[in-house]
Amino acid sequence: MPGLLLAGGMLSWTSAASGEMRPLWELGAGLGVASIPAYRGARGADLYLLPLPYLVYRGRFLRSDSQGIRGVFYRSERIQLNLSGYAGPPVQSGQISARAGMPNLNSSFEIGPQLQFKLIERPGYSLDLRWPVRAAFTFSLQPIGWTSTPHLQLDLPDFRGSGWMLGASLGPDFADRRYHAYFYDVAPAYARPGRPAYSASGGYSGSSIYLTASRRFRRFWVGAFLRYDNLAGASFVRSPLVETQQYLVAGFGVSWIFATSSRMVESEEP
Repeated sequence: MPGLLLAGGMLSWTSAASGEMRPLWELGAGLGVASIPAYRGARGADLYLLPLPYLVYRGRFLRSDSQGIRGVFYRSERIQLNLSGYAGPPVQSGQISARAGMPNLNSSFEIGPQLQFKLIERPGYSLDLRWPVRAAFTFSLQPIGWTSTPHLQLDLPDFRGSGWMLGASLGPDFADRRYHAYFYDVAPAYARPGRPAYSASGGYSGSSIYLTASRRFRRFWVGAFLRYDNLAGASFVRSPLVETQQYLVAGFGVSWIFATSSRMVESEEP
């Protein structure tokens, strides 16, 4: 769903120093706005005004923090194995010229394990390698394949003492044939002049650069994200449903933090 995309892009805030005592949970609510294309390669984007929940939970297994909502299965000094997720908006074919006359696509979500390996940790910044592998489904629970998005993640908490937390990630995307087929196949029944039948293959899905900025104030949180995608060389790039090989996704949000736990726990955030 678009709201989950927005939350995934902006759910990042000024973290406490590792080992500092912080509330077990913090809860807030707000609004966000995001410009999101129907799918990777679609021309144009829709503007969404979305509810934006703010949730921090510092449990031993379930956590919601600057790395998103996840379950932590294993953690050592340099390695962490957790559960990660992602969600995408529905596709209304009638609003996309390349898909005119084709069926609409349901909202989708992805869930699966993520291996996180800390490459560098220094005062003021950290660099991780993160490698999620996720099973993808529609919201009607139809399986639509697998994805993998290994990337380097740079975090700059409290950038130059400003209170702002900055983040950047870079990496390639991969998916199997079934996942690419869901978005980019053209069945013979829907072929027409200018839109030949097409069968996508699995493999490389393009690359992404992802930037985030956020700051936690006493009772408010503000955040923004910007994502650039380049599909040059992707295994499905010759699909007639790919209208553009590069595009931007952006969002901004504000949340009011109205409740915090009285129970304090040791924070493990960067």
